[in-house]
Amino acid sequence: MSFQTLGLGPKILQALEEAGYTKPTPIQAAAIPLILEGNDLIGIAQTGTGKTAAFVLPILAKLKESAADGHPTGTRALILAPTRELAAQIEENVRAYARHLRVRMAVIFGGVGERPQIEALKSGVELLIATPGRLLDLMGRGYGDFGGLRFLVLDEADRMLDMGFLPDIRRIVKALPRKRQTLLFSATLSREIEALTDAFLHGPKTVEIGRRANPAETVTQRLYEVPKTQKGALLLHLMNDPAMASVLVFSRTKHGADRIARSLERAKIPAVALHSNRSQNQRIRALNAFKSGEARVLVATDIAARGIDVDGISHVVNFDFPLHAEDYVHRIGRTGRAEQTGVALSFVTPEDRAPVRDVERLIRRPLPRCEAAGFDLSAPAPAAEPSHFRTQRSETARPPRGSARPSRKESGHAQSGNRGSASHGGKPRAKATPTVRGLPGGRTWSPRGK
Repeated sequence: MSFQTLGLGPKILQALEEAGYTKPTPIQAAAIPLILEGNDLIGIAQTGTGKTAAFVLPILAKLKESAADGHPTGTRALILAPTRELAAQIEENVRAYARHLRVRMAVIFGGVGERPQIEALKSGVELLIATPGRLLDLMGRGYGDFGGLRFLVLDEADRMLDMGFLPDIRRIVKALPRKRQTLLFSATLSREIEALTDAFLHGPKTVEIGRRANPAETVTQRLYEVPKTQKGALLLHLMNDPAMASVLVFSRTKHGADRIARSLERAKIPAVALHSNRSQNQRIRALNAFKSGEARVLVATDIAARGIDVDGISHVVNFDFPLHAEDYVHRIGRTGRAEQTGVALSFVTPEDRAPVRDVERLIRRPLPRCEAAGFDLSAPAPAAEPSHFRTQRSETARPPRGSARPSRKESGHAQSGNRGSASHGGKPRAKATPTVRGLPGGRTWSPRGK
C-alpha cells in the first residue's frame, strides 16, 4: 500500500514526499481509511510506529474538505496530549504535514505565558493541540469556541490516565459537542482505557498492531546486574563505546537526573537534563541540544517518556529501573523507531527483582542478563559527587577555623541519658539569662531586674 491509495489529497501527499515518507506504517495503513470513513477509532500500537500521522493526516484531509463551507469559526479539531513535550512534537508534525494547506493551528500547554495562547483562542484556530490542565483553565475562563468541533483526539490516553488527567478530560469532553468523531490512541490497552472508550466513543472500530504492550521488535534489550553505588561508574564505562552516539538515560527522580548529567559533564560527555523542575525554555533548549547532536546524552524522568520523539536515538539506558512495567515499554520505545534498530540497557539492583519480573510477565519473555566487558564490579565505587555538589552541613555544626571545638557540655549536649538534667541529681536545668554583648560603648544588655 502507498499513501497515494489512501485518499489524502495531492497537497498532503506533496508534504509527505518532502518529509521523506515513502509508504504508510501498519497503524497508518489500517487507521487512516477508517477515520476518513467517519468512524470513531481505538488505535493501539507500539511506541514509535507512526501513530501521530495515523490521526493527523486524515483530520487534515477532512478539514480541507470542509474549507469549502466558508472556514467556519471556532476550533474544528482538538488533540489532547499528556505532556508539553508531546504537544510540541505533535504541533511540529502537523506543521510539516500541513505545509501546503491553509490550516490555522495553535498549541496550548503550561509553563509558558498564557497571553499568546489566549489570543490564539480568541482569534479562532481550526486545529488545537493542548495539554488538559492549561486548556481546562482557559476554557473555564471563557476562552475558546468549541461549538463546531468535529474531531477529538486523545493521544497517549493510557499515560494521561497514569498522570491523573481523567477528571480534567471528563470536564473538557462534557463541554464539547456530542456529535463528533473521537479517536483514542495509545501504546497499551488496559481495562481503564477500555472503560474510557465506553464513556467517550460511540461504536468505535479498533485497530491493534502487534501484541499488546510488546516492545518494538527492533530493540535489543539487556540487563546489567550492578550495585546501586556502581551505576554511575558503569554508565561512564559503557559510554566509552562510540556506538552510543545518541543516548537517552532515564532517572527515577529529578534530582537524580541532574546528578547523572553533572557526572557525565565532568567526564567530558556532553549531557543535558530534562524534567518538570526545568522551565519550558530550558526544556526546549535541552531537547534542541539533544536533537542537534550538541548533547550526546539526554537524562530524563518518566514525564518525558511520551514526549520525546527524536530520530536516531541509538540507546536507551534505564539508569533506574521503572517501578511500573508499562513504563518500561514506553521508555525503550524511544529507540528503534520507524523500523530502525536500537538498544535498551537496564541497570538492576537486588531491589529491582519484583519490577523486572513484572516486565517479563507483561512482555511474555525473559530479559537477557549480561556483563559489561572490562568493568570490575568489585572495584570501589567512586565518590558520588565532588564536595561542591554535596549538601553543605549546617554552619552551627562546624566551628570557625582556628577555634577550639566546644565540649559536649559547652555545646549544650547532655552528659547523661536524662537530657533535661543539669547534674547527676536530675534537677531541671535553670533557664539561661539572655544577654546581648558588644553594644556601642562596650555596654551589655540583659532583662530588667537581672
